[in-house]
Amino acid sequence: MTVQHKEFHGRVARLQTKHAAFSRGYTARVQSDGLIIVEPRRLRSRVSGRVFLLILTGFLIFKAFLMAAVGFASYDERVNKLASGAMIEKLGAVLMQADPVSTWGAHKIGPILR
Repeated sequence: MTVQHKEFHGRVARLQTKHAAFSRGYTARVQSDGLIIVEPRRLRSRVSGRVFLLILTGFLIFKAFLMAAVGFASYDERVNKLASGAMIEKLGAVLMQADPVSTWGAHKIGPILR
């Protein structure tokens, strides 16, 4: 292949990529010198970091509440029973096992529940 042919295919590939990006939408803005710049719209995640952090915090508070309500020995026994089950139950046992944050929270919530 000649050099010109390779350059042509490179330009076509760049244009196809640009076209695909613009097909998802675009925004236009005017610079201070009056030049209009059109850019493809960026894809944003529907779940922000703040929402993810809120869900994680809620889950840890839920675990702490369960530990405080049931008791630490009973909670560990139930998690071990869950670990001997099917594959999805093993995954649940991994998620529900005691961690330092939940244990600390359970020690703080415990006196309030009693």
